Amino acid sequence: MANPYDGLNDAFGNEPSELAKHVESVKPKLKKTDSPDIQQDYEMSRAQLHNLVMKGQEAVDGILEVAQASDHPRAYEVAGQLIKNVGDVADKLIDLQKKMKDLDEDEKKNSPSTVNNTMFIGSTADLQKMLKQQKEINKKDKK
Repeated sequence: MANPYDGLNDAFGNEPSELAKHVESVKPKLKKTDSPDIQQDYEMSRAQLHNLVMKGQEAVDGILEVAQASDHPRAYEVAGQLIKNVGDVADKLIDLQKKMKDLDEDEKKNSPSTVNNTMFIGSTADLQKMLKQQKEINKKDKK
């Protein structure tokens, strides 16, 4: 992206400052979920799931009235299945949130992490001398 002040820098013979160069190099990367397509799909999926939950709740209310009025076992069976389906849709809504979070965490998992392994290279006698010296230093510090 071009700097709007490049023309001024050229006119006055200035070079961009070190700070400006540093800022350009450390710009934060956009998260995967910040892309317009993913965001639009997320919002549409979320809206559809909310719509299904609301319609499912209306259907549950209606089938419960039918089941109570008819007192038929099949009506209660259908009501139970419908309640289960509405619960499953609500779970999918939560899963959608988790999937969006996982998209961003994938980038963090793939980034290298720092591992510091300290290793002593020397003989056992050298190690004992070093430990003895450290012990004496610690005793002096306590006094």
